[in-house]
Amino acid sequence: MSDTPGPQPIDNDGDVAARARRAEDLPLPDRADVFAGLHDELRTRLENGGTASA
Repeated sequence: MSDTPGPQPIDNDGDVAARARRAEDLPLPDRADVFAGLHDELRTRLENGGTASA
């Protein structure tokens, strides 16, 4: 068992910029997953006429 903490969950209700800043502290594979999720969320919001802010 490792003493290294696991990835911290990203708050899905938070501000996009704050979520991106928090993602920067994650290990690269987890960071990539978070940014992919942010991308998908923003694309969906824009396609539905929503705003980019959370």
